Amino acid sequence: MEAYADDLNEVIFRAQKYGVKTIITIGIDLPSSKAAVKLAQKHKGVYATIGVHPHDVDHLDEHTYEALRLLYRNHKQQIVGYGEIGLDYVKMYSEPANQRKHFTRQLELAQNLGLPVVIHNREADTDTLFTLQAQKNFPNGGIMHCFSGDYDFAVKIIDMGLKISIPGVVTFKNATKLQEVVTKIPIEHMIVETDGPFLSPHPFRGKRNEPAHVLFTAMKIAELKNISIDEVAHHTSVNATTLFNLN
Repeated sequence: MEAYADDLNEVIFRAQKYGVKTIITIGIDLPSSKAAVKLAQKHKGVYATIGVHPHDVDHLDEHTYEALRLLYRNHKQQIVGYGEIGLDYVKMYSEPANQRKHFTRQLELAQNLGLPVVIHNREADTDTLFTLQAQKNFPNGGIMHCFSGDYDFAVKIIDMGLKISIPGVVTFKNATKLQEVVTKIPIEHMIVETDGPFLSPHPFRGKRNEPAHVLFTAMKIAELKNISIDEVAHHTSVNATTLFNLN
């Protein structure tokens, strides 16, 4: 959220101008989770998720878990999901064993709170699938955030009752694997996201990403699936609204 500190109101205005009616801002640790809730309290149409990103789980303790529970109990109207949680084997800011332990524990906490999960997975497909399959079911659903896997991985995720979230990467010329996924997977299993401030879609690649840019991601999905942008907007909006129980 620091990336939008200087022009947050303008960012939200541009999103609305481009037809984005609802924004979910993501918590990646306790401070950012609290900040996400404050943002949701302040702006109509903005909601929050809470949780601890795999980069930060080496510092995750009982105090943090209890603080997250309390945050949800006090702000149920603003908090619509749990995450961003999962595994990241690229940068290894946290020990893999700790990542796996806290991924499982946070999945269990999300289920106890009745929240859908927002899952982070980088170069950890096997362990991610193993951890998710060990949970057996996801009564509150969830998404594979910033999906980057292949078609077979997407099918396995969907078979567990989760959805895949399509980022601006799908607009990149070299994103053939993700484009294949979007072409083959029914749109009923997709939502769109920014992953802001990262991964801006073409023609904004390399610049700060923001919610307004999901329009360009949706346009690429429409092109790949040979359907109208209105159909993409309708289905992905319904998917997100239903999953996150949005007003």
